[in-house]
This record gives sequence, structure tokens and C-alpha cells, in this order.
Amino acid sequence: MNRRNFLGTSLLASAALSAGPAAALGQETPSNSKPFKLRYAPELGQFRNHAGEDPIDQIKFMHEQGFRAIFDNGLMGKRPEVQEKIAQALAERDMLLGPFVAEAEFGRRSFVMPSKSVKTQLIEKMKRAVETAKRSRAQWALVVPGQYDQSLEWDYQTANVIENLKYCAEVCQPEGLVIVIEPLNPWNHPGLFLTRVSQAYQICNAVNSPSCKIVDDLYHQQITEGNLIHNIDAAWSQIGAFHLGDVPGRMQPTTGEINYKNIFKHLYEKKYDGVLCTEHGVNKEGREGELARIAAYRECDNFEA
Repeated sequence: MNRRNFLGTSLLASAALSAGPAAALGQETPSNSKPFKLRYAPELGQFRNHAGEDPIDQIKFMHEQGFRAIFDNGLMGKRPEVQEKIAQALAERDMLLGPFVAEAEFGRRSFVMPSKSVKTQLIEKMKRAVETAKRSRAQWALVVPGQYDQSLEWDYQTANVIENLKYCAEVCQPEGLVIVIEPLNPWNHPGLFLTRVSQAYQICNAVNSPSCKIVDDLYHQQITEGNLIHNIDAAWSQIGAFHLGDVPGRMQPTTGEINYKNIFKHLYEKKYDGVLCTEHGVNKEGREGELARIAAYRECDNFEA
């Protein structure tokens, strides 16, 4: 599909959704109700202009638009009864819940430190994550290992991160919860210990637990190292989930330099059935921006056409 046709399709979808759900899912825009080939996972709140503020209504809208997963970075901070309602709404629609944030202290040295107090804090946080996962039926909890320590040799820090992740995995594994560690690029997030997929792969191999995997954020990795499909294949055994966003600007696919259609085709051919969290903004405001998000995934999901 060329860019002119793609923009035209987006405008048709916008008009249909503005007329109401029935029109949006009518014959003019049949693709809107067709399930996507992969489990792209919008975050709760990304469709509030169409679905309102209630998370259950948002889940219903996402399902009607063909999405078969969601994610919620702030899930652990929600009330237990809300977590349970989200779980029920997803189960009724056979939708997956992507990683929620269990530990992401960007401004603190945590995992790189060997002290007993760090271990105690991490274990307590993982216990909270396990309770959240039980209520919400989540399978993945996201962890960012925090800042590096300029006064400690890098290899010692790596060893400490591995040992601290082992403690966390020991809490999560009996409950079936998988930690996914996220490398982030040092330009947007300077000072963090974990920045590369190969580095995360080395750490997960050393932890050697089914409860410690990688969330491959393709936005960050395009900036840090590129070579996205090669790194997906090289780290495949340790990848638990994906985050998405185009470069530059972390907007929706089709707005930047990443060929998401090729990447999605590659993942489909590898029979990937996990979540791909749409953790990015859109280059338009309000309802128009929400429609642009849907249209971008329709375009990139059309890799067999």
C-alpha cells in the first residue's frame, strides 16, 4: 500500500469511528474488527477518547478493533479489585496482559550493589509483584536494573546484577511469573546499567532461570545498536516480550526509520505468540491520534498482502 492510499484509508476509518462503533465496524472498514496476526498490546488509556476512562470499556474497544492483548505499566499501583476486573475482562476475550512494571528505579543504584539491604528490598518488591500477578493473571513483570556505579568495576556490577536477579527469580518462578529485564538507550536514559540486548542475553543466560527473560524494546535498540532482526534471532531463547516505537520520536510505526512490517513478518514466521506492547506516542492529538495508532498497526500487520 502506498502512502497516499494509506492516508486515505486512515481518513475513512476516522469517519467511520466518529459515526459510532457500528459504522466503524461496518463494510467500509472491515479490517477494524479483524483480529491482528500478532498480539499488539495497547496500554490502558491509549484509547480513552473513544472508549472513556473506564479500563473495562477500553478493553472492550481494543478487542473490537482487533487487538488481542493490552499492557499497563502502572498495574501494580491499581486497587486489587480493579486488577481483578481487568483480569476477568481479558479472560472473557482471550486477551493477554503484557508486562507491568515491578521495579524501575532509574535514579538509583540497586541491582548493581551487593548489599543485604538491596536484596531484602528487591525480594519484597517481587513478592508484591507476585500478588499483583495472581490477581490480574499477568505472566510478566518488568524490571530495570537501575544505574551503574562509577566507583565499582563493571564486571563486579554485572556479577551483582546476576545474583540479585537470581534472588528475584527464586521468588517469581514458583508462582509462574516471569521477570523481563529491559535494556534502555543511554541518550534518553543516561547512567543506566543495562543498555544492549547482547548484554541482557548474557545476564539471562547466567541467571539461568525460566523466570528471567528480556523485554526487547525495539525503539531503544534501534538507537543503541540497530541490527534489530539479527539481535532478535541471536537473543531469541531469552526474549519474553517486546516494546514498540519508531525512531526518531517514539511515535507509531510508519512515522520513522524502522521497517516494522518486515519485523512483524519475521516474528510471525517465527510463530511468536507473545505480546508486543505499543509503548509509544502518536503524532496526532485526541481521537485522530487514536485512529492513527490503529491504522499504523493495520498497515504493518498487512505483511502477507
